[in-house]
Amino acid sequence: MDFTDQQLQRYARHIVLPEVGGIGQEKLLSAKVLVIGAGGLGAPLLLYLAAAGIGTLGVVDDDDVDMSNLQRQVIHATDNIGTPKVDSAAVAVSAVNPDVQFQPHHVRLTADNVFSLIEDYDFIADGSDNFETRFLVNDACHLAGKTLVSGAILRFEGQVATFKSHLGDDYPCYRCLYREPPPAGMVPSCSEGGVLGALAGTVGSMQATEVLKEVMEIGTSLSGSLLLYDALETDFRKISLKRDANCPLCGDHPTISDLSIHTAA
Repeated sequence: MDFTDQQLQRYARHIVLPEVGGIGQEKLLSAKVLVIGAGGLGAPLLLYLAAAGIGTLGVVDDDDVDMSNLQRQVIHATDNIGTPKVDSAAVAVSAVNPDVQFQPHHVRLTADNVFSLIEDYDFIADGSDNFETRFLVNDACHLAGKTLVSGAILRFEGQVATFKSHLGDDYPCYRCLYREPPPAGMVPSCSEGGVLGALAGTVGSMQATEVLKEVMEIGTSLSGSLLLYDALETDFRKISLKRDANCPLCGDHPTISDLSIHTAA
């Protein structure tokens, strides 16, 4: 494709990178990425993906902006309190890069709508804050053949992983790491356990980096690894994550072939 003068100026620091160049920037401009959640992780994800020039950027969130969000969800401002997060995010994304085709989905993600929401996107980035949604997104991405970049934070710790289990035997899914959601109450939510606001920026930015790498097919994919970050100790650990042959979703004899497990009463 031919870049406009404005695009050449906007993306100059990308294009000058040998690993990116014009070809990589073209891939970014043609890519379609869906972000799950416009919260702590979704905020830096959306801002950095927009700034990088992702051509079509979607977000799914049914929440409204609350005062308690502003400590970490930097895509929203005080004046946005009470408005849908997807609308607040749309304003911020447009301010960063008006050329991005932004698609807000002001709905709650469910087993009934997840396939229709992800089908038009190439890559999915999960910034949700609950296990129910994480497992639903993982299962749907595997079944629909989508690459998933997942992140999670709590207190002073975060984790990032890329899942491409739809590609075959060498690629694990989220259920290879956590087989089932933990019992209710075992893991506190951010509202119960707290979270350092800046941690969301660190982990969400790492997610954005991994999405960009997947889109451009550069560097070493995080697939097959789990990146752990302890902010208090300033400690990063990267551990190997193997596909589980007994995984009910991507194993040798899967028992999950649709999303009925998420619709059971």
